[in-house]
Amino acid sequence: MGRVLSSLLSGLLFGAGLALAGMTDPSKVLGFLDIAGHWDPSLLFVLGGAVTLATLAFRLILRRARPLLDTRYHLPTATKVDQPLVLGSVLFGIGWGVSGYCPGPAVALLAAPNAETWIFLPALLAGALLFRLQTRFLAGRTSPQEAGADA
Repeated sequence: MGRVLSSLLSGLLFGAGLALAGMTDPSKVLGFLDIAGHWDPSLLFVLGGAVTLATLAFRLILRRARPLLDTRYHLPTATKVDQPLVLGSVLFGIGWGVSGYCPGPAVALLAAPNAETWIFLPALLAGALLFRLQTRFLAGRTSPQEAGADA
């Protein structure tokens, strides 16, 4: 139960930070990406602050033998940049640039949704489901239908 509450509180804090910084407004993101027009650097400052805080926090947290609410740390083991990582990054960037939304702010918008939220979030979930189906299919399943049977 502690892990669930910790996750909930972390998500609420993240969402509150995004809202406070104005990052739930897609025009902020699109303004940042518009380097040829009226460029808005505020996203850069939010990102810089987040990376700085995360770097310091990871250094402190990883000094512990184990996390407070688990038996071990679950850190990524992959160290190479491969084709799926690059393709996923490109797709994420294209979607972010076209819509102005990324998953965190879109979920935070559930607190005060607009019409775009109700289009973006189902598309996000559909993309996640398609990725899961493709991954299972490529892992040796015989058909996409079979891969989705237990999704």
